[in-house]
Amino acid sequence: MSAIEGRRIRKPAVAGTFYPDNPTALKEQIDFFLENLEEKEIEGDIYGVISPHAGYMYSGQVAAAGYKQLLGRDYDVVVVISPSHREYFKGVSAFCGEGYQTPLGVVPIAEDLCRRLAEQSELIVDSWTGHREEHALEVQLPFLQRILGEFRLIPLVMGDQNYDDAVEIGEIIARIIRHEKALVVASSDLSHYYPAAVAEKMDSRMIRHVNNFDFESLWDDIEMRRAEACGAGPIVSAMVATKKMGANKSEVLLYRHSGHVTGDDSAVVGYLSAVMYHV
Repeated sequence: MSAIEGRRIRKPAVAGTFYPDNPTALKEQIDFFLENLEEKEIEGDIYGVISPHAGYMYSGQVAAAGYKQLLGRDYDVVVVISPSHREYFKGVSAFCGEGYQTPLGVVPIAEDLCRRLAEQSELIVDSWTGHREEHALEVQLPFLQRILGEFRLIPLVMGDQNYDDAVEIGEIIARIIRHEKALVVASSDLSHYYPAAVAEKMDSRMIRHVNNFDFESLWDDIEMRRAEACGAGPIVSAMVATKKMGANKSEVLLYRHSGHVTGDDSAVVGYLSAVMYHV
């Protein structure tokens, strides 16, 4: 067991590459993204967010559109579900240690809830697997820290992704956190490395399904390769969980692709932010 594992604090893996490792610079970048948005206020209780996970220079502005809706709202527990990019494994890895560290400090783990979650299904295991180097979960945390301040985290990384497992995970999440002031975050980018016109057509399907709160049709398009999302499983889990928690509407707040940042439309990656809420 390494020194890091012995302390059960997950150290930052992509600070200084995906986002600034200097706390002041990190706060300033997040604040810039939050201020650089048209005013739009979601009325009602927000139960979930879908957020991209590229480097902040590419997707930070899109992520900010969703997270800005959380300003002034209180959550005691945040579940973040991300795909695994570096390790392949079955089911979901729940890191039920002491905390997840970023340059803005250590986010404490909701250890009791995390372990209860792992006890509910053989699909969920308390493990470091998938967490050590994964960026998709980590990049959500500075936004959450900056906007919410104090909260407890349930960090979940999904290995192989299939529809039935994603639905089951969503149902278990809702069951465990239904009595908490809780938020569910799904981490996902969209299509990868198509020309912009192709990417926009594929991503438009994802946008439509998210706006319709239709995770079944969303998964159908993923299966038929009419759309892409590296975190399709986390998205389905989050939509299932938030619907059971009381959300009755889902809305995409901002869509962009990497070409909008770089000016290169030859091979882009798509990003959206969305919220699931009750009206």
